[in-house]
Amino acid sequence: MKDLICDEFQNTVGDLLIRHHSLIDVLSKLSECNSRVNRSVIKAVTDCGCVCIEAKKVDIPEHLESVAELKACLDSHLRGNLCPKCNEVIMCEMGKLLFYTAALCNILDINLYDVFIKENKKAHALGYFNMT
Repeated sequence: MKDLICDEFQNTVGDLLIRHHSLIDVLSKLSECNSRVNRSVIKAVTDCGCVCIEAKKVDIPEHLESVAELKACLDSHLRGNLCPKCNEVIMCEMGKLLFYTAALCNILDINLYDVFIKENKKAHALGYFNMT
């Protein structure tokens, strides 16, 4: 079922994409959308203030016995929760990023669902060594 949703999305993008149909246009829109996602997260911090970034060096003890102990030392540096408005803006920008990712897949004749499956298999196979 999930592959049908992904395929339907990719087909819809193919049907709707008229104005930015060249590879160069899609690549530039993809880059722009990525920047807009970054900007919307930054605005949640600097403009709205619903979240903040509290970054500092993470001290990792030398003798850890498990990956679980390592994960307990890690920190996203994000504090707070997105307000509904910022959440909506970020989701909208991420949707556009997905739209142009699907558009690029269409131009290159790549199935978006196959990309998900391949990356998922790689992540499972490599586990913690999947450092991409």
